[in-house]
Amino acid sequence: MLTMARARTEDKGGAMQEHCLWTTTSQEASLTLPMLRDVRQAEVVVIGGGITGLSTALHLAQEGVNVVLLEAAGIPTGGSGRNVGLVNAGLWIPPDDICEALGREEGERANEILAGAPAKVFELIKQHSIHCDAERTGTLHLGHNAKGERELDRRAEQLQRRGAPVELVEDEACRRLVGTPRIRRALLDRRAGTLNPTAYTRGLARAAKAAGAALFAESPVLSLRREGDRWRVGTEQGAVLTDRVVVATNAYSEGEWNRVREHFFPGHFFQVASPPLSQEMAEEILPERQGAWDTRMVLSSMRRDSEGRLILGSLGRGEGRPSAYLRCWADRVQRHYFPQLGRVSWECTWSGKIAFTPDHTLRLFEPAPGILAATGFNGRGITTGTVVGKGFARYLISGDDGLLPLPIKAHRPIAAKSLWSCGYEGGFTLYHSGQCLRVLI
Repeated sequence: MLTMARARTEDKGGAMQEHCLWTTTSQEASLTLPMLRDVRQAEVVVIGGGITGLSTALHLAQEGVNVVLLEAAGIPTGGSGRNVGLVNAGLWIPPDDICEALGREEGERANEILAGAPAKVFELIKQHSIHCDAERTGTLHLGHNAKGERELDRRAEQLQRRGAPVELVEDEACRRLVGTPRIRRALLDRRAGTLNPTAYTRGLARAAKAAGAALFAESPVLSLRREGDRWRVGTEQGAVLTDRVVVATNAYSEGEWNRVREHFFPGHFFQVASPPLSQEMAEEILPERQGAWDTRMVLSSMRRDSEGRLILGSLGRGEGRPSAYLRCWADRVQRHYFPQLGRVSWECTWSGKIAFTPDHTLRLFEPAPGILAATGFNGRGITTGTVVGKGFARYLISGDDGLLPLPIKAHRPIAAKSLWSCGYEGGFTLYHSGQCLRVLI
């Protein structure tokens, strides 16, 4: 069995390609969308064609609102199509920490609404027949050492106290679910799952267009200014006059007009993918297709796609790194957790951006009257973006913010953004270098 597995993954010396696996394996076709070339009228303009923007446009269009969405490139080109594809509940930090950061009332509101976010994603997938390889088998948070196991105990207690269907799996049961003896304890969250994020985003675009939203690609916004009692959203060859604007650019916010840039600091995440595993190894490594990540200071993520590839990822910049560096990191993590694979020929690598905030919580705010914005999803964009988009639509139509995980309120810009970003990236790089040099694992 092991010999057969190695025969499928043995390194043939081929170059690791730099492209996003999700794009090449998406069952949802890329939409051919026009560029904005005229002056239009709309009730709402959504800027950004990622998950948040498309969810907003879809839910507005379903209620008969005249909505125009402007995307700077194609759909998707940002983090919405390049992330790990984990459909996670909650925020990055545990529920009690959320309450400490936001206050009890707002914290429990965020906990409750985002606990149900995976269900909202899977409902949309079913409703609109989105072909995105969705698997609702849960996710696994892996305790990589004794300290990590204690952290899982803490999270499990907090989540179970709030009625979440999570459980600690240990020893042999854990080994069977993950496929490695290196992990003794893991937290299984049955609310969650995995999908192909490019396909999910394309499916949302297809659904929004079918509902009546006007979608434009290759139309970066160059200006946003008041014109009488309305907003004029200008692109290179066109403009839209509108009553309300939603800025859904998140980690890919650019342009002097875009105030969202003041409310997050950018981070990065990279991934590498193997060729499809042999049937024997596919039955052994994450056999139920849960997505997983560990409790390291700089986490490692791991999952398999619909064709059986092993996909590893971590925080930090991958784009522009030498392929030898990325291979070394991937080899080190793979051989630690899954040595039974032998030597793996990594097929491709890709990278994306994350919008971080110092307290690891999101921000929903109005940069100016008539403009809504969201940022700071801290790596939970699939679920948070979906829910925020629906909540924005409800708020724009009725003034009711009850579907949003947090109220819309003023936030101060983040001070010393570049220091935050450099500090994070420097720490990630140092940690990965230590892994490559076998100082850390």
